[in-house]
Amino acid sequence: MILIEVISVVSNEMESTEAQERIAQLTKDLNHHNYLYYVKAEPQISDKDFDVLLDELKSLEGRFPEFKLPNSPTEHVGSDLTDDFPTVKHERPMLSLGNTYNQEELRDFDQRVCKSLGLESVEYVCELKIDGLAISIKYENGSLSRAMTRGDGIQGDLVTNNVKTIRSLPLSLTGDYPEEFEIRGEIFMHRKGFDRLNEQRANAELTLYANPRNVASGSLKIKDPKEVQKRPLDVLLYQFYGDDNLFSNHWDSLESAKSWGLPAPNTSTLCNGIDEVFAYLSEWEEKRKTLGFDTDGVVIKVNSKAYQSELGFTAKVPRWAIAYKFATEAAKTKLLGITYQVGRTGAITPVAELEPVPLLGTTVKRASLHNSNEMKRLDIRVGDMVNVEKGGEIIPKITGVVLEERSSEIPIESFITHCPECDTPLIRKEGEAQHYCPNTDSCPPQIIGKLEHFIARKAMDIDSIGSELCETLYKSGLVQSVADFYALTAEDLRTIDRMGEKSIQNILNGIQESKSQPFERVLFALGIRYVGETVAKKLCKAFNSIESLSKANLEELVDVDEIGERIAQSIHLYFSDEYHTLLIDRLKSFGLNFESEASVSLGQQLVGLTIVISGVFEKHSRDQLKALVEAHGGKNGSGVTSKTSYLLVGDGIGPSKLSKAEKLGIPLLSEDDFIALIES
Repeated sequence: MILIEVISVVSNEMESTEAQERIAQLTKDLNHHNYLYYVKAEPQISDKDFDVLLDELKSLEGRFPEFKLPNSPTEHVGSDLTDDFPTVKHERPMLSLGNTYNQEELRDFDQRVCKSLGLESVEYVCELKIDGLAISIKYENGSLSRAMTRGDGIQGDLVTNNVKTIRSLPLSLTGDYPEEFEIRGEIFMHRKGFDRLNEQRANAELTLYANPRNVASGSLKIKDPKEVQKRPLDVLLYQFYGDDNLFSNHWDSLESAKSWGLPAPNTSTLCNGIDEVFAYLSEWEEKRKTLGFDTDGVVIKVNSKAYQSELGFTAKVPRWAIAYKFATEAAKTKLLGITYQVGRTGAITPVAELEPVPLLGTTVKRASLHNSNEMKRLDIRVGDMVNVEKGGEIIPKITGVVLEERSSEIPIESFITHCPECDTPLIRKEGEAQHYCPNTDSCPPQIIGKLEHFIARKAMDIDSIGSELCETLYKSGLVQSVADFYALTAEDLRTIDRMGEKSIQNILNGIQESKSQPFERVLFALGIRYVGETVAKKLCKAFNSIESLSKANLEELVDVDEIGERIAQSIHLYFSDEYHTLLIDRLKSFGLNFESEASVSLGQQLVGLTIVISGVFEKHSRDQLKALVEAHGGKNGSGVTSKTSYLLVGDGIGPSKLSKAEKLGIPLLSEDDFIALIES
């Protein structure tokens, strides 16, 4: 029995270690691809490639939340912010959409929507998903007053003058339009216009543009509106925001927008239930190819505004809308070589270096091979012709080797035996697919990964230091551990190439300001295995100081809410290492916070109560109401259960929650009732 338990613990440890490495690699890759897509307008992978990777990251973070990184792309949309335009905060967050690539998942979406609303069927609006650049446009008194890019979803670049050059977009409206409203849509380029541009560039012997989406995105970021005007840009608008009482549903808002002279799509359809949605998908699967612009899917939205409000949002996407993506394609190319990457936890990942091949408007050059088991399964060898697919578990995914084209002289490929970074012999534990470099304290990528984690936004938030500078500081010998950041001087930084005095001062200021970060952020920044942002907060609340935490035994640690044995053992192991004790002592000497501040409470009126909030409110947003619940000692519930104390109801609340509350005898509160309760 003891042997079985030991094997189980080892197996779980191996699985979690591999997961931690994969999460780190996915986070890095996805953020890089977001930068290429939104800022550079030069994507290297397709949307489906990106979505499959993102889904893998979501799944891993769900199973191993302790490994979730502060800069995870699952928590924010990609950013197209630049330094070339003023940055303005959106009046409403500009979120992305959840994606699906098969009709089974779309039916699951419909079932979730119907179940949440307590309905048998829901009315949807289907809209073709245009492959372009998201834009938010504001009209005041019938005149175009402001245009902003998506940016990072919270704030965007102000590109009003450039957007005004789009001929199909009216600067002034006609008809019975509202005094003030925002409307969002997609800026794109017709294929004929794109072809004309490329013909002009070919005649001038310039490099041709890759696809219409890229050139449309790049055109909008040109500083001179006169140059933007030369680009054949177009726009279609698909989402109205204004007076909540003006329209009861999405379809009517877009029909009205057309009457004001705005370019809303004519290809949209109102569908009564999911079966009509499937009919729309079937119709446009081929029909879309007859259009003069690129589309890559269909957006399905719940029509009723009240139902949209009831369904609400996750941190990143609306629960009332989803994008269905059309099928992608595959290609054949040559495997030029195999390189090996070392992750923050020491895991070794083989990467296929491919002869560049165009695939759906992007150029594929690399594909992860995961581990030695995958290499053996494929029987892949340098020099092989391989099939590459846009989609699958890995992006891009090598689906197989074209064996009939293999030369008899190509040798069998062997996995490396030593770390490509520090030449340490690799280890591979029995039953585990991944090879590892055990040199955790001296292997450069592992140390650099710890430095990057420490300075991250949700950790110490030293935004004047980025990943590249972390690597430079390490390789120059100036920073070998996180404590070395606080010993840096202006003289040290002047030894780095192209480091100006202003940058030096910003770095030193950022380091100094980070000393004010609270204990929970410092604890998270230490990078203790399994101690993510949420776990760090719970530990700080339970133990108040690093001394108390370091002296806690396993039983005391497990007693903390949501702290299991695995996390407790990891914490105990961390503090038993003398290197970590000395590191913390050194960080203390630099003035970092290792004690919790007394928490401020607005009252204890809701202690022991669980409140579920649903609907739209007049005086507060849902987030504000949730904050008030917690500030007065209560808990926020996600759904009505027998443990719910009150249901706080606003306008447009779905019938399912009301019905369940009545069935369980849960008292209802209006917004005024709630305010009276917490002020009592």
